[in-house]
Amino acid sequence: MPLMNSLTDFIALLEKRRELKRIPIEADPVLEITEIARRVMSQEGPALLFERPKGSTIPLLIGAFGTWQRMCLALGAERIEEIVGRIEEILKLEPPSTLWEKIKVLPKLKEFSDIVPLLKKTGPCQEVVVENGPFLSSLPILKCWPGDGGRYITLPIVITKDPETDIRNVGMYRMQVYDDKTTGMHWHPQKHGAQHLRAHAKLGRKMEVAVALGGDPVTIYSATAPVPEGLDELLFAGLLRRAPVEIVKCRTIDLEVPANAEIVLEGYVDPQEKRLEGPFGDHTGYYSQEGEFPVFHVTCMTRRNDAVYPATIVGKPPMEDCFMGKASERLFLPFIKKILPEVRDLSLPIEGIFHNFAFVSIDKRYPGHAHRVAHALWGLGQIMFTKVIVIFDAGVNVQDMKEVVWRLGNSIDPKRDVFFVEGPVDILNFASPVLGFGSKMGIDATRKLREEGHGREWPKEIEMSPEITALVNRRWKDYGL
Repeated sequence: MPLMNSLTDFIALLEKRRELKRIPIEADPVLEITEIARRVMSQEGPALLFERPKGSTIPLLIGAFGTWQRMCLALGAERIEEIVGRIEEILKLEPPSTLWEKIKVLPKLKEFSDIVPLLKKTGPCQEVVVENGPFLSSLPILKCWPGDGGRYITLPIVITKDPETDIRNVGMYRMQVYDDKTTGMHWHPQKHGAQHLRAHAKLGRKMEVAVALGGDPVTIYSATAPVPEGLDELLFAGLLRRAPVEIVKCRTIDLEVPANAEIVLEGYVDPQEKRLEGPFGDHTGYYSQEGEFPVFHVTCMTRRNDAVYPATIVGKPPMEDCFMGKASERLFLPFIKKILPEVRDLSLPIEGIFHNFAFVSIDKRYPGHAHRVAHALWGLGQIMFTKVIVIFDAGVNVQDMKEVVWRLGNSIDPKRDVFFVEGPVDILNFASPVLGFGSKMGIDATRKLREEGHGREWPKEIEMSPEITALVNRRWKDYGL
């Protein structure tokens, strides 16, 4: 598959694959586009390019990652296994800690030099420079749901730097529009962007922030990926692309942005300034509560001559973000296996919206092994937010929810096999007693050993004999079924 360097390239590919539908009539970014996109996504329909969004001359793209097939295409593959295989080959050469350290210092390493972000003098994202506005009011920014606090930028690539190490962070955080020049910045305390802001606050400085809208699809995805702290997401994008992300210096601030972005907002956040943000119809399927969050001030906007505004919506699953989450599940499983070799597979079901359920199969080797794996997973990055982790034996297909429920119901004694911990939970977990802190549950659904308090023989599963299976396979057509 040819390398895609821009959102334009991705749109062309989707159109060629009949995975994109152009909407030529006017549609309103306030609620109407959300309802259209919601209906199409629920049927796994095409991506939508609204050519005449009301109130703007800039077309709006939504649903580009809205099916598993399009998610794979966005990553430059027909099947996710192609990319997973490349990651596994790398991990065969390096243990994970060494690999991450190497990637962090890529400019010094010849073997990785072809994926380091490539600085260009200029790029398409700076074909038009707007210094005095209008800024945000010129964009077809969505109001997604009736109870939302306002319009929201929903697919931003937010770029900051640590003031001490100069390490870049690239994340995706919703941005509520307050007026033409200011937005909220929904940084949860555990997010790297928030950490950078705290570092600037200690130094008594405002923090420069750049927001890129669009770019190549791998870079857009990488802004959502749960990469380890200190690893530049643009390096990770280069690793997936097997080619560097081209970047350019911003016009008014000391940050770099993807050269092929559609639109770039340059500005700053003052650590001392907060403003009420929300509510917002979130991926939980409920409105997240309003709260005090930092404020982003736009000081300059650049864009392509023919810019397209990328957007997404979240809500009751399945939505577009679910497929991004499943991609992370597949792409980061090899790293988890490297740290926990007993892990065979991991499923973060779409209905569990990333942080509610994790179903894990392991090669069980000793009493208490399931407990050990569950606690280890709670210690790994964003998996720490997972509300319920269920551990199964190696032969269980954790991707099959029918088998998961059947095994779970049969394999546990609730008093013996359910255990609890307390710790950080997702800020959007409205069920926890207090914001950001609550309980998590582990379930050991593996076959029990005598040492684990099971004094009876574990029964054999019902299986047809191989001879009869082979006989019926040979005669299947003769049955006329």
